[in-house]
Amino acid sequence: MCGFARDPKHYGDRLVYEPLERKWAGYHARHCGCGLDWLEGHAVPAGFTVLPQGRTGYYGLVGPGLTEGVDEEALTTNALWEAVTGMPGTQTWHERVHITCGSPESEAARKAENEKVYAPRRERAEKAKTEPATDAQVKYLTTLAEKVGKERFDAEFTR
Repeated sequence: MCGFARDPKHYGDRLVYEPLERKWAGYHARHCGCGLDWLEGHAVPAGFTVLPQGRTGYYGLVGPGLTEGVDEEALTTNALWEAVTGMPGTQTWHERVHITCGSPESEAARKAENEKVYAPRRERAEKAKTEPATDAQVKYLTTLAEKVGKERFDAEFTR
C-alpha cells in the first residue's frame, strides 16, 4: 500500500505516510538524479522520520508538512515531493487515511471469519482425497479410455 495510514499495532496513534519504495525511487531518479538513496539522501535530511513496521520491510514516514501540523482532511504528499525531487509539490487532490486496526480483538474476529469461510472448503478437499471415485467419474474415465484406445490410455496413465 502507498498512502496515509493509522495502524495502532505498528505505529501507535501516529498518522504516517507509507511510501511505495519503487514509486518514490522512480520519482527521485527521474527528477533529481543525484545518485543518492531518496530516503537517506533527501527525506531524512528534510526532517522526516522513518518508522519501521516490524520485520515486514515496510515502513512509515512522519514529518513536517506530511503528517505533522497538517489538516487530516486535506492530506497531500507535496512536502515529501519537494524534499525528494527538489521541486515544489503540485498535488491538488486530497488523500484519505487508511485505518488498520491490528488489535487482538480485531485479529481474532478476522480469523474467525476466515475459519467460517474456509473451513467447509478445507473439509471438502480433505474428503475428496479419501473418498473412492463415484460411478459417474468411473463412467467418464471409461468413456475417455475407449475414445483414445487402450494402448494410448495405458501409456498416458503410466506417464
